[in-house]
Amino acid sequence: MSKMLESLQNTVIAGFVLAIVLFLLYFFGDPGYTGSDFGPFFLRWLHVLSGVMWIGLLWYFNFVQIPSMPKIPDEQKPAIGKVIAPAALFWFRWAAMATIVTGLILAWMSGYLLESVLIGIRDGVPKHMAIGIGMWLGAIMWFNVWFVIWPNQKKVLGMVEADDDAKKAAARTAMLFSRTNTLLSIPMLFAMVSAQNLF
Repeated sequence: MSKMLESLQNTVIAGFVLAIVLFLLYFFGDPGYTGSDFGPFFLRWLHVLSGVMWIGLLWYFNFVQIPSMPKIPDEQKPAIGKVIAPAALFWFRWAAMATIVTGLILAWMSGYLLESVLIGIRDGVPKHMAIGIGMWLGAIMWFNVWFVIWPNQKKVLGMVEADDDAKKAAARTAMLFSRTNTLLSIPMLFAMVSAQNLF
């Protein structure tokens, strides 16, 4: 068991295998189950899985990395900028992309995409309003990741040419938009969970 857990790849594969086993238990454990609602369920699961990765990394940056940076000796900071931050930002931005894509496909498959984008204004359904608010907050956060945070982080990490003043300004902009996303993540999660549980 410890050999498997020493490899992240093997650990993730084992997690997916266990999820498949659970599905098979559900499928064969209920003789009346036809599998007709598997598509929306599977997309919702991928949406939540991607969202956990995205928001988990967002909160890692804001609750751990950013507050810890002033405490790290200068000679150790390059390890974060050259190794940890680029890897974390890769998973961060692609988890954001996977979250929004699976969420939009799920809303379309479930028949509430348009009503949710319109925040329930047209049909007055509270669930569409709640999920719509969550979707719009998530879309703003996604935009911030791809079009503000990532371009500025590329300057900070030296992936794009920038002088010291530009790097300093880019670091501040990236941090402020990351904090904005942290702020928005709280009502976004509230809206998404309330749409599934209160209405």
